[in-house]
Amino acid sequence: MPNPPHILVVDDHREIRDALAKYLGRNAMRATTAANAVAMDAALKAGRFDLIVLDVMMPGEDGLSVCRRLRANGTIPVLMLTALGDETDRIVGLEVGADDYLAKPFNPRELLARIKAILRRAGQAPSAGGTLAGRRLGFD
Repeated sequence: MPNPPHILVVDDHREIRDALAKYLGRNAMRATTAANAVAMDAALKAGRFDLIVLDVMMPGEDGLSVCRRLRANGTIPVLMLTALGDETDRIVGLEVGADDYLAKPFNPRELLARIKAILRRAGQAPSAGGTLAGRRLGFD
């Protein structure tokens, strides 16, 4: 795949960031990590990302505030990843602009499936076929 999706993983727990980056890398995606909102902002200025996996509970600016700010300034897809998994938390996450919400602990395969679904809906998923897959051809 010439341009694998580039995912920004924002989580204050180093083990989670590193494990997610490795897992995404093994599954045909590029991953960059950030420990907090400040590091995320620096990464966004330095590169282009197809999706952000964003923790809700972080020191400094929390994930809900970050998501609200991201949504006000652009359209990059956001998947909230958090230990807050009750119904109200999920609803609030979606209301502030998250494209999806996954509670910890989670199955990495489910996270990957949700990322692929978001990218597909956003029109950024690579086509599975050859060079003409997903394209419309017209014939006279």
